[in-house]
Amino acid sequence: MRVTSHAPQPSPHGSPADPWSAPAPATGRSLTWALVAATALLLVVAWFLSSVFGTGTVLWLGALAMVPLGLCLAGLRWVDRWDPEPRSVLLLGLLWGAGASVAATLLFGDAFTELFFDPSGSVDLDTFGSVVQAPILEELAKGAGVLLVFWINRAHFDGPLDGIVYGGIVGAGFAFTENILYFGASHVDPAGPGGLVGVFVLRGLFSPFAHVLFTAWTGYALGLCAARGRRGHWPLYLVLGLLPAMAGHFLWNGGVGIFFDDFLLFYFVLQVPLFIASVIAVVLLQRAEQRLTALRLDEYRVSGWYTEAEVAMLATSAGRRKAKAWAAANSRTRQMKQFTDTAMRLAAVRQRIATGHPTAADHARELALLHHGHRQRVQMLAGT
Repeated sequence: MRVTSHAPQPSPHGSPADPWSAPAPATGRSLTWALVAATALLLVVAWFLSSVFGTGTVLWLGALAMVPLGLCLAGLRWVDRWDPEPRSVLLLGLLWGAGASVAATLLFGDAFTELFFDPSGSVDLDTFGSVVQAPILEELAKGAGVLLVFWINRAHFDGPLDGIVYGGIVGAGFAFTENILYFGASHVDPAGPGGLVGVFVLRGLFSPFAHVLFTAWTGYALGLCAARGRRGHWPLYLVLGLLPAMAGHFLWNGGVGIFFDDFLLFYFVLQVPLFIASVIAVVLLQRAEQRLTALRLDEYRVSGWYTEAEVAMLATSAGRRKAKAWAAANSRTRQMKQFTDTAMRLAAVRQRIATGHPTAADHARELALLHHGHRQRVQMLAGT
């Protein structure tokens, strides 16, 4: 189909026909089965942890691990505030990270060591596990979860910010279970380095976002893949995302001892600036996405699908706040959210078409979303 930069014209007869149904959120069989499988694997991991530390110990250590997990989820909610992802898919990412990724790491850890560790080399087993095995094996396991979401959630995984959110949620889930493992080891051996309190401060307060930042690179790369309409090239983008994820993981695990002698020096000279740079990068991506939303929805204003007031309402933070206040005051919160979500999906599809990178179904999807948005507007204004 020919690529065009002109938005479709609205039907001249009031309510347009709706020959296609709008793309639905990822709530089909694939998501359901993925959630079931991820939950089952998490239960297996929970059983394993209980067999090692005891059920009671795992429960209170899990409560302790909820502290850094809460910080991660709050941060990811901030990242995701402009175009929120479906909660069911976010849950899948969290469950995959906490269960499947950890299970894969534990299952294949010994095999990885057998294949690649050289007992006669200059690197001891502990160092090998920390700076070689963990960055590679853990990022592959987490990356598999991001890739799963990339395929299941095609209707919403359409840009770098989406990828950062999904990569981050998988990383947060993995960190939650890994924290229980580290907390449990420190609880069993209180004479270890720093004890439980020291490990909690280091992992739970100093570096709760470490795994989130690592795996966000994988999600960012797959988000670029989707935004450019090149889903068929996903292996290349996956590798391009895994490389910085593994490098960041290696730097965190091996920074002290290989590059720095003092943890605080390493933390404040390298890790804190990298975290600040990541936050700045996310802010810039959010602003770019807002500008892009305004640009693409304005094309539909010119074509008559949206009014100027609606574009301002949907594409600016001030407009969103006023729209939410109006919707809440008139009991239309659900309808406003649906109308806004459709507009965001539409802007992403329009971007691919306008830049010459549409997928095979994007033209049909664009028209379906326009019709769907029209119907949502009518229902919202009618209060139905």
